[in-house]
Amino acid sequence: MNLNVALLGFGNVGRALAALLIRKEAALRQGYGLSVRVVGISTGRHGQAIDRDGIALQAALEAVEQGAGLDGPGGAVEDVGQFVAECGADLVFESIPTNPHDGQPALGFARAILGSGVHLVTANKGPVAFGYRELSALAAQRGVGFFFESTVMDGAPVLGVGREGLPVAQVRRIRGIFNSTTNYILTRMEQEDLSFDEALAAAQAIGIAETDPTLDIDGWDSSIKTVILANVLMGADLRPADVDRQGIRGLALADVQQASAAGERIRLLCEAERGEDGRVSTRVYPERVPFQAVEATITGTTSIVDFETDTLPRLTMIEHDPGPMTTAYGMLADMVNIARARHRSDLIERPG
Repeated sequence: MNLNVALLGFGNVGRALAALLIRKEAALRQGYGLSVRVVGISTGRHGQAIDRDGIALQAALEAVEQGAGLDGPGGAVEDVGQFVAECGADLVFESIPTNPHDGQPALGFARAILGSGVHLVTANKGPVAFGYRELSALAAQRGVGFFFESTVMDGAPVLGVGREGLPVAQVRRIRGIFNSTTNYILTRMEQEDLSFDEALAAAQAIGIAETDPTLDIDGWDSSIKTVILANVLMGADLRPADVDRQGIRGLALADVQQASAAGERIRLLCEAERGEDGRVSTRVYPERVPFQAVEATITGTTSIVDFETDTLPRLTMIEHDPGPMTTAYGMLADMVNIARARHRSDLIERPG
């Protein structure tokens, strides 16, 4: 099977995906009969490239890493439908930054891509958090795949396990630690007696926290991921603003030390729970958990998710030290599953 793909966004994740496509070229061809050709790359900072015969990915990577950029004009994509049509893509990988307030412009891009009958694999949490039901229905109507494994816990198959590995099961509660930055900050405070500001500066120094860390430390990133899991796996229809949200901004070192003296650690927990009336409520909150609790063992940038269902009482997954390559792997796996036509049996809405 020949598959023409385009990359919308060519930052750390997009470049990691390009490198992975190169590294896994033989495995894709031999193991899955899949020949992948990148026919378009569009990015706001590094220019644009379109070649229906196939872009030389290694050359594109080297050009961007050396600061030369791609051949075509840069700037934000104004007409994503035109870009996809010009390059002739069958599938688009989208990895532009997330907008936590309304999901734009990625939400509009997703509508245009799926509406034109092109598969979409996204690592962008915005379209899923703000438009999951709409976009899933549109994908089903057009007969294309809309997959987004990398939106929660990077490349770990959290959504795939919930969607395909738990058929007929009712998910009653989802609980986890989904934000690597806040967990890293808490770990540095615990282990090195750093103040919140010192630990945040350390996270910024190694590049896991942005100059403006609001999305992470105020709990927005955790809220978005919690909403995605609740909507996709529990049949909810929530938005990030619906989450009862409390971040870790301004957490004092004394708070961490007091918890430790009591045999506890502070973790930013994410939770979606089905009530007696069937409704799903969500919250993000810092919580003191005992040393012996599994959440207390999650340190640094590691993440965890715990499912409670009516069939399997507890199912826990841990992802250790993720990075751009693990996010890229989730996108690659989504592409393979679309090529295997797994989207044709995908539920638009998991029953509550």
